[in-house]
Amino acid sequence: MLHRFCLLVSLLVCTHLHAAAPNVVVMLADDSGWGDYSIHGNTNLKTPNIDKLAQSGAQFDRFFVCALCAPTRGEFLTGRYHSRGGVKGVSTGLERLNTDEKTIADAFLAAGYSTGAFGKWHNGSQWPYHPNARGFQEYVGYTAGHWGEYFDPPLEHNGRMFRAKGFIVDVLVGKAMEFIEANREKPFFCYIPLTTPHSPFSVPDEHWDKFKDSPVTMRGEEGEKEDLAVSRTVLAMMDNIDVNVGRVLKKLDDLKLSENTIVVYFSDNGPNSFRWNGGMKGKKGTTDEGGVRSALFMRWPGKIKEGSRVTRISGAIDLLPTLTALAGVKPVSTKPLDGWDFSTLLLGGEWKRGPRELMNYNGGRLSVRSETHRLDASGVLYDMVADPNQTKDVTAEQPQIAAELAAKATAWHQEVFGKPYVPAAGGGKGKGQGKAKPKGKNPGAEPFEDDRPYPVGYTEFPITMLPARDGVPHGEVKRSSNAPNCSYFVNWRTKEDSMTWDIEVHTAGEYEVNIDYACPEADAGALVELSFEGALATGKVGPGWYPPLEDDQDRAPRKGESYMRDFHSLPLGTINLSAKRGLLTLRALEIPGQTVMEVRRVTLTLKTK
Repeated sequence: MLHRFCLLVSLLVCTHLHAAAPNVVVMLADDSGWGDYSIHGNTNLKTPNIDKLAQSGAQFDRFFVCALCAPTRGEFLTGRYHSRGGVKGVSTGLERLNTDEKTIADAFLAAGYSTGAFGKWHNGSQWPYHPNARGFQEYVGYTAGHWGEYFDPPLEHNGRMFRAKGFIVDVLVGKAMEFIEANREKPFFCYIPLTTPHSPFSVPDEHWDKFKDSPVTMRGEEGEKEDLAVSRTVLAMMDNIDVNVGRVLKKLDDLKLSENTIVVYFSDNGPNSFRWNGGMKGKKGTTDEGGVRSALFMRWPGKIKEGSRVTRISGAIDLLPTLTALAGVKPVSTKPLDGWDFSTLLLGGEWKRGPRELMNYNGGRLSVRSETHRLDASGVLYDMVADPNQTKDVTAEQPQIAAELAAKATAWHQEVFGKPYVPAAGGGKGKGQGKAKPKGKNPGAEPFEDDRPYPVGYTEFPITMLPARDGVPHGEVKRSSNAPNCSYFVNWRTKEDSMTWDIEVHTAGEYEVNIDYACPEADAGALVELSFEGALATGKVGPGWYPPLEDDQDRAPRKGESYMRDFHSLPLGTINLSAKRGLLTLRALEIPGQTVMEVRRVTLTLKTK
């Protein structure tokens, strides 16, 4: 009897704790600058839902992310600087987060939460880099850095591709809302990494019609470089994001979950074009203030005070320790975190930590931000209190501060990369300074190459997709665009041409081979071979399939990105792969027409018993 009573008490306590655990919803915009919101003073548009979210909780006044997409995602996921976790760039494998890093989703999953991610992942495609291997039970979206189709897009659901219907952000938010409703009876962690306003500049008519003829009265500091077609499209894309933020907030209200849900909204870098950004210097890709300052809004009704403002500098690295602390979840990383826990300050407690510095690193350029100053990548010091737009070089006036921040930069770079930091070329006085790129690689920078193979063949995740982005063209084969993400291989014409993927097979066995291809009907019939360490799979390309490019979706021209077409699947039989590292090679044995085919991806599926 006593045993039953103790068991009942234990169940009641666990049930109470389970019910009390707050849900967490994190929305991450892609390429939205600090200035893309009406709450920050932009009168070119209205973002009422995002503004309401900001006003109903805390606004972080000086919140910093990275200069590019994948690094920010890595820092959010781990609470650690992206360079520590292997994220070196945004494509061709450089974007991958090391598999020995534990994520924020790992922590919430270990605490009994349901976890889901819906959108742009950008930290690795193949298992165990895949989101399903990084703590997310449910994943819908795309793992690449950018996507070339925003209307009726091909997306992935837990390793399998499907063709969605509608505009990509609407679709992804809809999937996230389904996840929220399905898990409304238990705590959930829902990550929604939105795909806009990243290019391509496509948006539905209902949003475009609001801005296509509107005056852009607030312009960027470098107005002559601003493309108004792009700016208007971004405004329309932000209008769409705002509507979708409203959809999520309404869903939480309708399910009576708002009071016990922490909602977070931020962006991954500065604006992706020259447009109004509060007068700050820099945009996406730079480590100046405008390139790395982001909005951060956090709401938890009854816990985080409405209209509160965090004035301490903070960054993407702080989100993991802060959100886990707010939710009472223990981080599971065995590695030291770089981020700070802001939960005490958010909940009205006394801030007891002193000043700090944040590092902004991108491709060999390192900038250091203190509470009051920024030392840019060229070693030029700016007083960010007196001069928030970085117009005046105060290095000579405040040499001690400049020296202290330079020492911090050197120590950090030495710790992370094992070599001292060498300031980038450029610098000088006023706006536009410090923009010159060093000739060749910065001698103090990390290498830009990546020697990690692409993993293939895990029994727990038997499907491995190898997109053209991760392959290397040989001969006359080339990518469909300069930007590798969402590209495909074209100009395959001779037997000397080929494409390879550096893979490491985890599980030896028989694999089904499928190629996403397009081929003019007149050229169908080429005999192709896929080989790996002596193992072969061969087949003929057919039937002919060559739909037109989907080049009528954009409001502003693409620059460096592929126009896409609908690719079909070509079964190539099976291949027996041994468990080793080597080159997976695709080449042609017979070519009856002018070309072989265009290749979007190769998919290997481990046949399990």
